[in-house]
This record gives sequence, C-alpha cells and structure tokens, in this order.
Amino acid sequence: MTTRAFVTGGTGFIGANLIRLLLDKGYSVRTLVRSNSSSNNLQGLELEIVRGDLNDPDLYRQMRGCQVLFHVAARYSLWQADREKLYESNVLGTRNVLAAARMAKIERTVYTSSVAAIGVGRVGEAVDETHQSPVKQLVGHYKKSKYFAEQEAVKAARMGQDVVIVNPSAPIGPWDIKPTPTGDIILRFLRRQMPAYVNTGLNFIDVRDVAQGHWLALEKGVSGDRYILGHQNLSLRELLEQLAAITGLDAPQNIVPLWLPLTVAWVEERVLAPFGKSPSVPLDGVRMSKQPMYYDASKAVRELNLPQSPLDRALKEAVEWFVSRRYL
Repeated sequence: MTTRAFVTGGTGFIGANLIRLLLDKGYSVRTLVRSNSSSNNLQGLELEIVRGDLNDPDLYRQMRGCQVLFHVAARYSLWQADREKLYESNVLGTRNVLAAARMAKIERTVYTSSVAAIGVGRVGEAVDETHQSPVKQLVGHYKKSKYFAEQEAVKAARMGQDVVIVNPSAPIGPWDIKPTPTGDIILRFLRRQMPAYVNTGLNFIDVRDVAQGHWLALEKGVSGDRYILGHQNLSLRELLEQLAAITGLDAPQNIVPLWLPLTVAWVEERVLAPFGKSPSVPLDGVRMSKQPMYYDASKAVRELNLPQSPLDRALKEAVEWFVSRRYL
C-alpha cells in the first residue's frame, strides 16, 4: 500500500526538493499551498495540491487519508515590521498543524525547525543539539519564533504525539525560488553586487541532503529528539572563494567593518521606514553576522546516516539553476 505524505511548505526551497525525493521513493504526496502562492516550483510533478493556510481551523480535513506529515512551512523575515506575522505563522501555525495532525490520525510527523532555534555558542564554536541559547539571546523575532515553534513540537511529543524535529542549517542547491539568504549571497556574487563582505560564517549543506535528512528522520528518528541537518562550517570568505573557483569570477577581497552595515540598517529600519522608505538591509540580519553560526551535525550523521555531499557540487548546481532561470 502506497504511503501518502502531507507536506506543508512544498512550494519553497526545502519543500520542493523534499517532494521530489518522496515521489522518487514511491510516496503519494498531497501538499498545502496558500491561495495566493505560486506553485511554479511544483510544475510537472504528479501530486495533489490543496489550497489553505496553516491556521485554518479545518486543516485536519485536508490531511485525512495521509499517514505521515512533513511540516516544512515557515515564514522567514528579518524585518522588524514582520514580527507579528512571524509568530502567527511559525508558532500559532505550528500549533494548529500539530493539532490537525492529531485529529487526522497522522501516524508520524517530521517538523522542520532550524538551527536558528538552537542559537550559537562561543565565537567560532560549533554547537550540537544539546546546546540551547537563552531565548533573550536569540537575535531577532525570526529566531525567537522558530524557538517557540519548536517548543510546540516538543510539547506535542511529550504528550504522546509522534513528532521528530529536524534543524537544517543553510541549504544550497536548485529550486531556491525566492531566493533564501544563502541563495541571495550566490546571486549577489554572480551579479557582481558584492564588492566587500562581512567577516562571518555559516554551516552549509546540499539541499538534497536536507531533503534526505527529512526522510531519514521519518524512518529512523526518535520522537521528541532534534537532529541538526548540516555539513560544513565555512567562513563567508571561504564560500565566496569556492564560488570564484566555480565561476571564474573574482571573489571580493575587502572586509566591511560591522559598524557600517549596522548604522545603515538602523537608519533605514528605525528612521526612514516609518516614512515609507523600504529598507534594503535588515538590522537583525546584520546583528546575526556579528558571530559565526557554526554547528555540529554528527548526531544526524551517526543516527540517521545523513549524507554529506560535496558543497562545491551543490554550489555549482545552484549557480546553474539560477542562470538557467534567468535570475541574472
């Protein structure tokens, strides 16, 4: 009997790659798409699309007949003005999705959290799933909303619901339609819009490995546990040098002192935005870059057999995808 999976966030970067993996593995897929959202990332795929919202009171009706749930959907924004929408979608939406799963008798749920919910350790330290920064130290409402959303999954698991939590780091690869912050770095590099860079770092992973990690969490994960889906810790300079090697374009050589983008972001969000000017640099994004965000994914590698595909291949395919879709 074919397993039917219900997927939220299927039109996004991780969701689109996850759905392709599930279809390849023989799953029947039903995905929730907001009424005003494009389904371009899913064109040509044999799946069922249902229209609705994470906070719909009758969401359980859309899930009926499915055995497993991947709750991937989340609102991402670093703008101060979006904080209410972040909590509404990420926290209340997750609470409602988990309640709907119980009503629809979903057998197992994989909830997509983020390393953002974990926080960071000391400067340059790679932290694992046992680490948790105090909520007040999480920079910005996006990170705080993902922390509180993850707590909804933890509570559900403690009450007996079968929920496994995965925490992706920064994915790289095709189908980055928006694009994500990592995709934006790649695009700005390709467009020659990055004359300098901030001295920071991130943990990166091939988005196909993230999708595989979701499926492996469904198959092998322990309910209530969280698993970091990550691979390689790189400074932003190291990432740009890899892009330079792939494309033949020169990597920027100059480091921007942090006070400069902090000042620009503060003026734009706090002074100019109330007068109708759209800010170009999110203040929370600059604050996050003050410290490298490094993670240790050895638990997922050990317990789930999470793949660790070469990042240069993921970067090359991301570049090719953006170029083929005329993002430049």
